[in-house]
Amino acid sequence: MKKSIRLYITGTIQGVFFRAFIKENAEKYNVKGFVRNLEDGRIEVFLEGDADNVNKMIELCKKGPKHSKIEKVEEKEERFQDFKTFKVLHI
Repeated sequence: MKKSIRLYITGTIQGVFFRAFIKENAEKYNVKGFVRNLEDGRIEVFLEGDADNVNKMIELCKKGPKHSKIEKVEEKEERFQDFKTFKVLHI
């Protein structure tokens, strides 16, 4: 079963290789989509793929890499968009 979700992550997350951590794990779990810093200091993550793998990525986003401190993760179900890769986007 396919799943798509958008996450908005708040905390100490910029400058701790958060985006690289997410991209590396998305490729490991064959999850597509993107990650990007937002101007308000949050990080936006769009994940889609096999539901089990997307759920694993959600849990990783809630923990973050070493030196990150996740304060809040907002989840929003999304329509499947059939991304072909996982990218780090820049504002």
